[in-house]
Amino acid sequence: MSSVTGTQGEERIDYSKAESRAIRRRSLRLLGSLIKPTRGLIVLTAIVVVASTIMQVIAPRLIAWGIDDALPLAVEQGDWSLAFVVVAVYIVVGLGGAALIGWYAVLAAKLTQGIMLDLRKRIFLHTQRLSLEFHESYTSGRIISRQTSDLDSIRELLDGGLNQLVSGLLYAVFTLVMLVTLDWQSGVVLVLAGIPLYLLMRWFYARSQVIFRESRVISARVIVKFVETMTGIRAVKAFRTEPRNDTEFSGLSADYRNVNMRSMKLYGTFDPGMMAIAAITLAVVVLWGALRVPDGTMSAGVLLAAVLYVRQFFGPLQDVAMFLNSYQSATAALEKVSGVLEETPTVPDPAKPVDLWDARGELEFDAVTFGYSDARTILPDFSLTIPAGETIALVGTTGAGKSTLAKLVSRFYDPTKGAVRLDGVDLRELHPKDLRRAIVMVTQEAYLFSGTIADNIALGKPDATLDEVIAAARAVGADGFIQALPDGYDTDVNKRGGRVSAGQRQLISFARAFLADPAVLILDEATASLDMPSERQIQDALETLLADRTAIIIAHRLSTVAIADRVLVMEHGRIIEDDTPEALIAGTGKFAQLHAAWRETLV
Repeated sequence: MSSVTGTQGEERIDYSKAESRAIRRRSLRLLGSLIKPTRGLIVLTAIVVVASTIMQVIAPRLIAWGIDDALPLAVEQGDWSLAFVVVAVYIVVGLGGAALIGWYAVLAAKLTQGIMLDLRKRIFLHTQRLSLEFHESYTSGRIISRQTSDLDSIRELLDGGLNQLVSGLLYAVFTLVMLVTLDWQSGVVLVLAGIPLYLLMRWFYARSQVIFRESRVISARVIVKFVETMTGIRAVKAFRTEPRNDTEFSGLSADYRNVNMRSMKLYGTFDPGMMAIAAITLAVVVLWGALRVPDGTMSAGVLLAAVLYVRQFFGPLQDVAMFLNSYQSATAALEKVSGVLEETPTVPDPAKPVDLWDARGELEFDAVTFGYSDARTILPDFSLTIPAGETIALVGTTGAGKSTLAKLVSRFYDPTKGAVRLDGVDLRELHPKDLRRAIVMVTQEAYLFSGTIADNIALGKPDATLDEVIAAARAVGADGFIQALPDGYDTDVNKRGGRVSAGQRQLISFARAFLADPAVLILDEATASLDMPSERQIQDALETLLADRTAIIIAHRLSTVAIADRVLVMEHGRIIEDDTPEALIAGTGKFAQLHAAWRETLV
């Protein structure tokens, strides 16, 4: 069984063997899909790195040649020709190797940046396409962690770690081959040294795998806590939660420090262990070579070359160890990223979409059953027809199902049973572009994106002219305060002087909806951010906004409800009252009670 740690928003650390294999396969699929488009560049990079490594490992062999053959010839016979040849070849090999290393660095950087560009775009495009259900359960801090720290870990692996692995392994293999062909006995010593070296690296790999996975999880928790605190800074200030947040963040930071310290201690054990194996191996090679030089079975040049090859063999393996560090971090990051990319929309686009060019706006709920989980049903067998052009108001206590109904109309969610239809077409079959053009929701959270006021109003109709933007703002009563801003409609909402109040943001969102001109408009507590004078000011604007279109108004303020043709009072996912505002006010039902209580608050 796998174990789960932490609370909501945190991620799992321990997995069962089956889950680990599935995660590994998922990560490898992602890696394979990223590498596939760059196969040609990978082949070229591999050729270059092999050629550069060969040129690097030739150097000790040339030194042995120079000491054993060229130097005696020059000293004893005065013939320097072979010495000049050795020097010339050494220079050519050195310069060629340097040039190839430089070329390899450029190719590796091009390969890395191409893969990272592809991956970064995939994450953004995919998370944007995922349904609202995913974003309501997956915290913004975790999404930011996927796009920032996790991608940085993968980039570091591709940038430096992969280079260390490829060059280190190739260098070690070619060095061993050159040593065996030069002096097989020294080669045997090096092969035997590989046994404790293998055991050490296997231990390091196993331990670091656990530590680095934990490191990624704790890193994500730190980011989540920071982002949530900064995003909810108003609530933090209002409820004076700074001391508690300080304590929690300090605890998370301490956990992050501790896991990093464990990583450093692990490497602090591995590195000296490798140095000890290297020192013992070198001492054995030197001792065994020194015993053979006097009897002529080994030359001084070959001994020097053997020593150089042994030193060269262990040097790159330390780079391989550094790769293991990067690899563990990147593997944990790749698991998280692949997990996000494996998520599928719970509200998928239709396989054969139905076009609806001119929507009239008739809505029908046909025996709809829906719940956010199997444990609780919000709308049980709900049926309702809203004729085209009619404005209805949904009233009821919190949790009655009003916002759920609006989310189903917007197709943020699909019904568990039954169907929601627009002009007789099931929303699950309607073409996405027609759905988004026909149905627009304005919520209490009037979000403004980076850019100008005009850009934000034109969000629903990007090709709108400035005159159309201004006309939409005038229609909802937003033109006055926009013109008073430093740059009018060109005011940047993120710069000094471009800040607007919550009520003004809501007016901008009304203008955005008016310009989009949908067949169905949903106002989900859209006037909640407005004070009473502002709400009275935009009553006429709301009537303009709702004219000639189907509208669903969800509001606790009954002054907004008054402009509706019908009022539906909901309770436990069912309609308990349905009539005109006037008729319900004159009665003795739930709405009459709510209206009487509301009027008392105005006295």
